[in-house]
Amino acid sequence: MEERMAIRHKTGSLEIRRATENDISLLFSFIKELAEYEKLSGEVTATEKNLRGSLFGSRPAAEALFGYWDNKPVGFAVFFHNFSTFLGRPGLYLEDIYVKPEYRGKGIGRALLVYLASLARERGCGRMEWAVLDWNESAIKFYKGLNAVPMDEWTVFRLTGEALDNLARGKSGFPVSGKRPDPA
Repeated sequence: MEERMAIRHKTGSLEIRRATENDISLLFSFIKELAEYEKLSGEVTATEKNLRGSLFGSRPAAEALFGYWDNKPVGFAVFFHNFSTFLGRPGLYLEDIYVKPEYRGKGIGRALLVYLASLARERGCGRMEWAVLDWNESAIKFYKGLNAVPMDEWTVFRLTGEALDNLARGKSGFPVSGKRPDPA
């Protein structure tokens, strides 16, 4: 898929561009803005340095896109590939998508999703997935309008920080042997 995609709109023009290593500062500013919007600013521990290594190092873990409205950066998306054992194919996981509030309603978020869906198909992905905060009713309504299906029967689990370190050392939960401790 091409590095850029241009779309004309009655009130302006939208261009979707793939992020390059030169865009790290812009990406980091969008990540902080998204965290503020989601009331999670205290959760951001990323730095420009580790973003550069994670996205443009020897083994890139994710990719990013930007939406430009009349040549001004107004939105972004970060995504990576996962794998479905049931489909036997890769999937595209959308980690984050964000459009500045004053630019919503112009089709920018939808255009980013269309671009990602096209990329997923081009790469042989069997599905595209993402998570949305329960309180974000406008996003939920928007995604349902795209015929996206909420996976209500699934619960996301997460290990980070000390909990991840402890499990890696076999010091959390069940013993390394995998046997359940005796409840008595």
